Amino acid sequence: MAEESKNNATMVVFDGDLDKAIASFIIATGAAAMGKNVTMFFTFWGLNVLRKEENIEVKDKNFLEGMFAKLMPRGPGKLKLSKMNYGGVGSHLMKKMMKEHNVSTLPELMELAQDLDVKLVACTMTMDVMGLRKEELIDGLEYAGVASYLSEAEDANVNLFI
Repeated sequence: MAEESKNNATMVVFDGDLDKAIASFIIATGAAAMGKNVTMFFTFWGLNVLRKEENIEVKDKNFLEGMFAKLMPRGPGKLKLSKMNYGGVGSHLMKKMMKEHNVSTLPELMELAQDLDVKLVACTMTMDVMGLRKEELIDGLEYAGVASYLSEAEDANVNLFI
């Protein structure tokens, strides 16, 4: 009997840089538009992409968790370029050039991904380490650990680490 053809794609979004987040969502939405079942697993700095931009007061954080919350960028609007950021000027210019070329913004790509049923998964272990709480992240996420990601990856013919 022939093995069932795998039509899934997964990616680990480890990095929280603007350009890498944009690339991740372009790949994810492209794969979903091609009919693939896509799972994006956000861990470590990648979780900053999923943070709500408004400051959410969480009372049960210890000192270090509170510091992480203050120091890490909140959401896609606060992310910086991985190269040539120049104190935020690079990010501003990149967004301007994207607009001029009718390229969707990161928030638009994130919304499109959710509309295309891309599964966005926040790593619970990293959330614990960094002191992030569910209420600090955008709506529509799933929460799981590495075993869940690996299970999805076993059933995929495309697995990326960004």
